[in-house]
Amino acid sequence: MPKMKTRGAAKKRFKITGSGRILREKAFSSHILTKKSQKRKRNLRQSTLVHPTNEPAIKRMLALK
Repeated sequence: MPKMKTRGAAKKRFKITGSGRILREKAFSSHILTKKSQKRKRNLRQSTLVHPTNEPAIKRMLALK
């Protein structure tokens, strides 16, 4: 049985934390920034955890399971 390949798109977008959760960047921060408040743009800079219901699919994409 050959090794599972990692999906390149997922590899670029997600990181694994030390405890095994998955980090992602927030959306809506790349353009049309003039109408967004400074507070909203500042909060979009933070990375956040992927929702638990999506974790198995992303782990499959990253060839972790």
